[in-house]
Amino acid sequence: MPSAAATETPGPTGRRGRPGYDQQSVLNVAVQVFNRHGYDATSMGILAENLGISKSAIYHHVPSKEDLLALALEQALGGLESVWDAPESQEGSAEERLEFVVRSTVKVLTERLPFVTLLLRLRGNTETERKAMERRRGFDRKVAELIEEAREEGTVRKDIDPRTVSRLLFGTINSIVEWYRPGGSLTSEKLADDVVAVLFNGLHTRS
Repeated sequence: MPSAAATETPGPTGRRGRPGYDQQSVLNVAVQVFNRHGYDATSMGILAENLGISKSAIYHHVPSKEDLLALALEQALGGLESVWDAPESQEGSAEERLEFVVRSTVKVLTERLPFVTLLLRLRGNTETERKAMERRRGFDRKVAELIEEAREEGTVRKDIDPRTVSRLLFGTINSIVEWYRPGGSLTSEKLADDVVAVLFNGLHTRS
């Protein structure tokens, strides 16, 4: 949980908070609570209890619980979508670009773990959730297109259905949010290396 230092710090939107919390620190705690209880089951009262402030103090930072959700999902989606802005995702063979995207996606997951966890657990019950899920599907579609490119250039096997490849790839990467714990012996860099090794080279030892 973030430190409640008695200072006023502008949040990411420039909005100043009350002493003890800024918008980002409120958001960090809110995401932890959403992931623990589920977004639908979390009330502003529960958030206030976990923050140790009143509900009115939360409203000083954000207009509503759904606005907190939107801010949190932007941290996850913005990180994922930024992967496509890097030159490495645009240049080189499809296989090289695909490997870069996989590595970068693992990096985003580990660096923004609580936020991506929230994204992957959405149920689509609100307009904010549905818009976020559509953006996530857009990311998935771009990866699927890259897999198809790699199949066409002959660097990815053609005997496996591309939809299966895509689902297995996403399933492997998305599972990271359920078991990875930052700060342990497995660094994010080593995790990315291991994911790439398994996805691209398999588990068989090389002779």
